[in-house]
Amino acid sequence: MLRIDIPSTEDITITTWTFNEYGLPKPHNGTANEVNGDLILLFEDEEEAVAYLDELEDFATKLDNKSPAKPVINTLITAINNDGFVQAYLE
Repeated sequence: MLRIDIPSTEDITITTWTFNEYGLPKPHNGTANEVNGDLILLFEDEEEAVAYLDELEDFATKLDNKSPAKPVINTLITAINNDGFVQAYLE
């Protein structure tokens, strides 16, 4: 199982509730929460993570730049793109 950490920042805290609030697609294997409050995206493997990344990117293109969901989805996309296992899979 591949776990991708979405760290909370001063500006953005993403929780499982955030997906419902903004109507964002959820990972097929769901999410978990770290003790420190960070959100963890759960994937079966790198292929599934990349498919979810594509889904998020498609969703992001439909959002207005001023949408409150834009920084949230950009944070998710960046975290998945920066994951070492995902980067190795894409090479």
